[in-house]
Amino acid sequence: MKTFRELKAWQRAHELVLKVYKVTTNFPEREKFGLISQMRRSSISIPANIVEGFKRRSDKEFKQFINIAAASLEETKYYLILSVDLKYMNQEDYQELMELADEVGKMLHGFYKKLNLER
Repeated sequence: MKTFRELKAWQRAHELVLKVYKVTTNFPEREKFGLISQMRRSSISIPANIVEGFKRRSDKEFKQFINIAAASLEETKYYLILSVDLKYMNQEDYQELMELADEVGKMLHGFYKKLNLER
């Protein structure tokens, strides 16, 4: 693989970020520096850590960044739960985002396991 853009996990994580941005534009203005900021930051961290790990020289380092991406994904999932509970997000958007997040999680887990083999 020549570029991180070829990684399916990165592609789906990037899609998750774009959807988080879209959904959070409808959140209350008072959440601009609270939940909106936190949710966007944690979601951005997912593909950003995939990219950073991709450029590392060893699989051990790459796996560390995949772990960080997975942790940011779990944080994002919590913000999704909180957003729907606060009624900032409708159930349809929540379901779509959570399904995408679960898919990204499975890809990260598979990717982590695959890194035990030679790249």
